[in-house]
Amino acid sequence: MKRTAAYIFMVVLALALCSGPAFAGNLKDRMVQRLPAINALKAQGAVGENNQGYLESLTGKGGDVVSAENADRRKVYQAIGRKQGVAPEFVGQRRAAQLRERARPGEKLQAPDGSWYRK
Repeated sequence: MKRTAAYIFMVVLALALCSGPAFAGNLKDRMVQRLPAINALKAQGAVGENNQGYLESLTGKGGDVVSAENADRRKVYQAIGRKQGVAPEFVGQRRAAQLRERARPGEKLQAPDGSWYRK
């Protein structure tokens, strides 16, 4: 439940920062619709959260979902970065730290040093 709330918070924050309600609505809808598939892939150990704030396929599964999610996350990080006057990469790294804290037991995560581990 905490993970879903954190994900929704990120989407809402992005929506508040993005210009244009149509863009924000479509982005939010896409991300929310993908969430069950992402959670299933994480539970299987097929994908993990890397240290840059993006999903990473670890077994070759979920390529389309991972690509679509990462494209939308990139848009979110760019919008937040513009609003806060920081690089999108910094936003992604900050988000990665939040995702590591809120990950469910058993999910695969990438530490800041690049090593992968299970929570």
